[in-house]
Amino acid sequence: MAESRRTYDKAAYEAHLVELENKSVYLLREAYANFKELCMLWSIGKDSTVMLWLARKAFYGHVPFPLVHVDTHFKIPEMIEYRDRLAREWRIDMIYGENRAALDAKETFPDGRLNHIECCRKLKTEGLAHTLAGDWPRYRMNHDTGRYEVDSNTEPYTGVIVGVRADEEGSRSKERYFSPRDKNNDWDVGDQPPEFWGQYKTDFAPGTHVRIHPLLDWTELDIWEYIRRESIPVVSLYFDQGNGTRYRSLGCAPCTTPVESDAKNLDDIIEELRTGKFSNIAERSGREQDKEDGGGLEELRKDGYM
Repeated sequence: MAESRRTYDKAAYEAHLVELENKSVYLLREAYANFKELCMLWSIGKDSTVMLWLARKAFYGHVPFPLVHVDTHFKIPEMIEYRDRLAREWRIDMIYGENRAALDAKETFPDGRLNHIECCRKLKTEGLAHTLAGDWPRYRMNHDTGRYEVDSNTEPYTGVIVGVRADEEGSRSKERYFSPRDKNNDWDVGDQPPEFWGQYKTDFAPGTHVRIHPLLDWTELDIWEYIRRESIPVVSLYFDQGNGTRYRSLGCAPCTTPVESDAKNLDDIIEELRTGKFSNIAERSGREQDKEDGGGLEELRKDGYM
């Protein structure tokens, strides 16, 4: 702990955050300038909420593209409450999609029909692909009523902004800032464009689906330091509520477990990370789908999973 405090240079770290912020803002503006049918995925977690905050900065308080959430209907209730509250307060163009057929048929892990990976493929990967394509119903928040209604716009989103970080999980480290998929959202990991010296390929063939990753260079610590610096509101599940645990990564309630921690505020979380409490524990260690054999998560991501 003493070593961490001794080597921490506050001014240098602030400059580091400014550099990260500037690059992310630049990438968001590049995405908006180059992709007509653009959306941003919002998982409700800390990373995509920082990305939302950066988008508001990039466009002077207004987010000029819709936010899309794939609702599995197994999220922790507080996450959905937070999503809708912030959408109303910030006047976000908020859309959600779902795999209604799988839910009605009870083809899910909580219903005992699928394992974690198969459930993610049904509710998240398939749900996301069809939501982006516009061939399944999408639901848009009506800010006059505060309720969701069937979205009349069925145009596909071909530019998709995603809050993945390279340090979070192995397959994410293989991404580019502008990462092409085919028309089915399939990702060829070995066929990605080179990105050198701040030059990014944004002119892709018609029908190409492109993921944009403004947070690729950020770390878990960077995210929390930036949240503290900007006073960004996050879901309280990230903090210890008095039982000695908190969530480090958020997902579906039946498949996500908290970590042991008494961090009750931002300062506590940052101290944990700076002193190395979790240095040998993966950030997504509480996510059950990551634990299943066979490289399942990378396979899911090749098929379009976030």
